[in-house]
Amino acid sequence: MKLINALQTISVGCKPVFFPAVGLLLTLLTLTLLVPENMAQFFTASLAAATQNFGWVFILAVAFFLIGLLVIAFSSWGQIPLGPDQTAAKYPFWIWLAMIFSAGYGIALLFFGVAEPVMHYLNPPYSDTSADQLAQQSMQIAYFHWGFHIWAIYGLVGLSLAYFSYRHKLPLALRSCLYPLIGQRINGPIGHGVDVIAILATTLGLATTLGLSVSQINAGLNSIWPSIPLATGVQISVILILTLFAMLSVAVGLDKGIKRLSIINMSLAVFLLTVVALAGPTLIILERFIENTGLYLSGLVARTFNLQAYTSSDWLGNWTLFIFAWTIAWAPFVGLFIAKISQGRTLREFVFGVLLVPVSFTFLWFSVFGDTALFLIGDHGSQVLVDQVQQDYSLALFALFSELQLGIWISILAMLLIMTFFITSADSGALVLASLSSGGDAETPLWQRLFWAGLLGAIASGLLLAGGLGALQTASILSAVPFTIIMLLMLVALFKALQAEQQRRDMLHVASPHADMLSWQARLKALKKPTTKKQLDYFFEQTLTPTFYNIAKTMKQQNWDVELIEDQQQGQLELRIEFDNNSQPPFIYGVTKRLVADQGMDAYHADVFLNSGPQAIDLYGWDQEAIADDLVKHFEAYLAFQQQSTINLPWQS
Repeated sequence: MKLINALQTISVGCKPVFFPAVGLLLTLLTLTLLVPENMAQFFTASLAAATQNFGWVFILAVAFFLIGLLVIAFSSWGQIPLGPDQTAAKYPFWIWLAMIFSAGYGIALLFFGVAEPVMHYLNPPYSDTSADQLAQQSMQIAYFHWGFHIWAIYGLVGLSLAYFSYRHKLPLALRSCLYPLIGQRINGPIGHGVDVIAILATTLGLATTLGLSVSQINAGLNSIWPSIPLATGVQISVILILTLFAMLSVAVGLDKGIKRLSIINMSLAVFLLTVVALAGPTLIILERFIENTGLYLSGLVARTFNLQAYTSSDWLGNWTLFIFAWTIAWAPFVGLFIAKISQGRTLREFVFGVLLVPVSFTFLWFSVFGDTALFLIGDHGSQVLVDQVQQDYSLALFALFSELQLGIWISILAMLLIMTFFITSADSGALVLASLSSGGDAETPLWQRLFWAGLLGAIASGLLLAGGLGALQTASILSAVPFTIIMLLMLVALFKALQAEQQRRDMLHVASPHADMLSWQARLKALKKPTTKKQLDYFFEQTLTPTFYNIAKTMKQQNWDVELIEDQQQGQLELRIEFDNNSQPPFIYGVTKRLVADQGMDAYHADVFLNSGPQAIDLYGWDQEAIADDLVKHFEAYLAFQQQSTINLPWQS
């Protein structure tokens, strides 16, 4: 079978991805460490050329990502689960959101929550803005930069990966998202190239972000204990310590490591948010939060497509395009991690969960921290905040704490939060990089995850020591140029696959007779479910199994390649039909015994499952004619779908 061959190819395909990615990465790092200034000039010039000539592509692409996700969420496709039908969610809703938030941009909120609104206030993009509008404009820009568009980028990658992996049993790798467009070529050079680009972007983006986060930790240490200098040696020491904790978190696994740390992250973030909101101008914060949210939503379309085409300014490239490109570079990491924890969610639940909840919290965060800083500057003339932000973004958060006179304990809490975000980012990054470099394997060796966690810390330390952090940050953003094209292709492939699946679902919906097509005697019998396993076993033995054998016998006489599989231990009976030359996936119609609680009493069901997973059909009480009719109609619909579909969806049992 084609897909089996694909899986086998990828299972031994670690070398085509791992070694080229590591080789390119080490080459780039070596050049950056040896000649950091020359590399910085080269990357800066390249980035300026990319944003100047292709800035409109970034803006248009991100708009398409957001529109595409909203179309999926509000259409009938939104009911499709990320996995077989009736799959249960792997993680509770709030834990799922906490893990998304921790991986998404927890460090960015702490780093930019105060600094960005203040910078837009001090250096507005439009010189004709009146003084009383500066604060509002600054918050609108911050909302736009960290709102729906950012999470649409993450959401598209995460949704595509989760859909093709859990729904179609393809490897959890970026290459799988292009299956509807290039088919089995995902196992060749094109697929390898996509994964290599994703590894480079993820590694460079994470390493530079971790380097930025330790500069903020160093700033916090210096604000509490002035004897601790703002020095590279301090920052490298912090990286080494936190990297060891990240490797420990990697060793204990996803559920015990990242899951628990994510809960701690969210708890600390909510507590810190509450403290600052109460210490600051609380009523003004709430009023501005509501007003700014309304203005953001009302001006979303205009701001989305604003390219400053009638003005000559570098502001768009330095801010909006920079942040969008930075996010696209991060998308393989965040998207793949979100996909790993989203099995069982419906497409609609995924989109709304990824867009609405993190964005709402982000807006509240910027209102509390950003509006408080702007209030202190505009209404109280705080020159300290202005000086600190202009000197170094990493100092802004702790300068705000000092102005609010919150004491050193709140700075310690903030540093602890930055540290836990560092650890979760490094941990989840190692998990993602190990998966990508091994061809999308669900379970990767521990040594491989530890290798990537250690490498991230080593890269960040080396770049800080050699002064090449800025150069590599620019390089990681440049990787967004090819990955933007890949993401546009992913969106097309996702829509193509969903259209084909809708066609399949419509055909299978017509295929099943359900209870309204049974005889009245069978319908009455089906109302009373068996309460003992013995009763269900009797139904399997006397009705179901003879029916399957008769159908299999008839199909074999007609030269169908039929196999009947009985699994006594699992309580399953399955009829499978293979096709010549493995040109398409097999047809599967099976029945499994299931114990359920029905109105406080145990009841047994005879549940149907197909290639795509469990169906909402319980055959108990059906007669042989109705069972045979249901099976054959599903087979007819399957054949019709395979003949009419524009792509071959790789359904597996």
